Amino acid sequence: MKTSFFFVFSICTLFGFGQNEIVVSPAVEVLRDFDKVRDFTLDDSGSEAYFTIQSQTEDVSVISTATKTGDAWGTPLIAPFSGTYKDMEPFLSPDGLRLYFVSNRPLHDSISTTKDYDIWYVERFSKTAAWSKPINMGSLINTEHNEFYPAVAENGNFYYTGDRPDSKGEDDIFFSEFKNGTYTDPISLDENINSKTFEYNAYISKDDSYLIFGGYNREDGQGSGDLYISFKNAFGEWSKAKPLPQPINSKQMDYCPFVDEKNNILYFTSRRITNPDGPIRNMQSLKLFLNSYENGNSRLYKTNIDVLKLQP
Repeated sequence: MKTSFFFVFSICTLFGFGQNEIVVSPAVEVLRDFDKVRDFTLDDSGSEAYFTIQSQTEDVSVISTATKTGDAWGTPLIAPFSGTYKDMEPFLSPDGLRLYFVSNRPLHDSISTTKDYDIWYVERFSKTAAWSKPINMGSLINTEHNEFYPAVAENGNFYYTGDRPDSKGEDDIFFSEFKNGTYTDPISLDENINSKTFEYNAYISKDDSYLIFGGYNREDGQGSGDLYISFKNAFGEWSKAKPLPQPINSKQMDYCPFVDEKNNILYFTSRRITNPDGPIRNMQSLKLFLNSYENGNSRLYKTNIDVLKLQP
């Protein structure tokens, strides 16, 4: 039987596609070896993936990678630049030659103490070449505050999460335009995206036309964190963000979106909970729940999605 190391969450009800369906891939046991698995990025060929594996307390946070041969994913490995500091939230550039990520590593090897979270990247000359040493994005993007979840479009436009003082709320989605070969001063996206609470984890489409991001405890959400989508018009204006439908969004935390645009697949992280054995009345039921996939830990999911059908 062909295997995949992901738990596959496919929906067909999205805007009238039919009946819900949940499929668990046979090789999900690989993920059960880890307490928490979150965020995801995939190259254009669909054969090279990066994601974050964390300890239960998140004191350990490591970027890992896996390669796909045919329909089968290989055993995950720690990325060559990760494993010493708290690293997370990898994002492959559209050409696959640069991998952005978040880390609390010090700016220089001569410094032993960690710092706040910055955005870094590694790069390579070809898809078969080795990654470079990590490079800090610099002071235009990074500040004395935290920066998270980088994403870049084919035109170079850069999106990320920041908790800067000029945020509209607690965390905002920030945008830096790539213009004349350099980045402009980052700005917080307008109120159609950001609010007075938390916005985070933005995925930008390759053509810079739509944004999928996380919003926390919004009135139109399911509770906790939900995924929202907004579209950019010809004038560069973002539409009022709308929540993605159930069962993509749940009552638990749903976050860290990534879209495989070639195959119309949305990957995301969720802390959803389903007890496979009903009420927990004995130790056997407790163990079954704790060892289940939907036990409240961060897990990777995916679903078919037709973004065009979500446009207002």
